[in-house]
Amino acid sequence: MTEDDPTDEISEIEARIEELAETAERCRKFILASKTAIAGGVALLLATMLGLFGFGQVAALGSIALVLGGIVSLGSNVGTLRQIDSDMSAAEARRSELISGIDLRVVGEAPVKLM
Repeated sequence: MTEDDPTDEISEIEARIEELAETAERCRKFILASKTAIAGGVALLLATMLGLFGFGQVAALGSIALVLGGIVSLGSNVGTLRQIDSDMSAAEARRSELISGIDLRVVGEAPVKLM
């Protein structure tokens, strides 16, 4: 790659941005699943405490495990998503810097040729 032609680096940065976007989407899906697990665990715990299920201690322990697992997963994926957003912003800034450094030529109006 030459210094005068940054198109290869721009292409690599764009590929990296696409990879980061896919990873961010996966994180968002896990965040949604984590929130669902927390809500389900809380609902199951309340139902168990009110005596709606005859499972008793097993359901209570399962619901607590579900809530704690959801909280851990949520925290992990939120942190990862923040890092990915930061990396994407840096990559987009670098791409913009490289594009602005290219000496672009304005193509003037050419006469229209009819056959």
